[in-house]
Amino acid sequence: MLARHTRGGVVGLGMVLAMLAGGARGSAQEYVVDRDADRLVRFVSRAAIEEFDGVTDRIDGYVLLDGAALSADTRGDETELYFEVDLGSLETGIGLRNRHMRDNYLEVGEHPYATFKGHIIRTEATSSGDFRVTASGGLAIHGVEQPRDLTCRVTPVGLGYRVVCGFEVLLTDHEIEIPKVMFLKLANEIRLELDFTVTADAGTGERP
Repeated sequence: MLARHTRGGVVGLGMVLAMLAGGARGSAQEYVVDRDADRLVRFVSRAAIEEFDGVTDRIDGYVLLDGAALSADTRGDETELYFEVDLGSLETGIGLRNRHMRDNYLEVGEHPYATFKGHIIRTEATSSGDFRVTASGGLAIHGVEQPRDLTCRVTPVGLGYRVVCGFEVLLTDHEIEIPKVMFLKLANEIRLELDFTVTADAGTGERP
């Protein structure tokens, strides 16, 4: 079960929703990753002699806004977001490459998830009706967290939002060894691309 991280430790999502229902943040609106919608997490490695992708749809998480819906004024410590990607589900198209990447380099047995936790620091409305949202927080991969500011395009859809973003990660920043074996030529700089939808959680109302 996905758990909410707080200063006092980790509490279950159900407990947090109960707190919200009780008025802890009466004007807040929570959105959760829509598991019924298309989800894609892709990493792209472009080494000198080989390029390949790893993909998964195993992303989960939530966004807590400081109001009923996203707007150009959305920002600050009252916002909160947390996402996690199941690295053990990454698929590169070659079984041997999958196993070596998961077991020998990402070490998913010990570090099963890549996570990002932070808050929104800037929201810009665009002329096309969507938003450019920048979040500041910590990106943790392989058990090593690095501070990051990430910017995504966020588009209203139904009772939620589609989130699309891409950014670069240096594996050495997260203490991941760069493999040199013949069947896994992995670049140090990896591009991560995410495309998923969050929807209004039933426990906190609906987006207008």
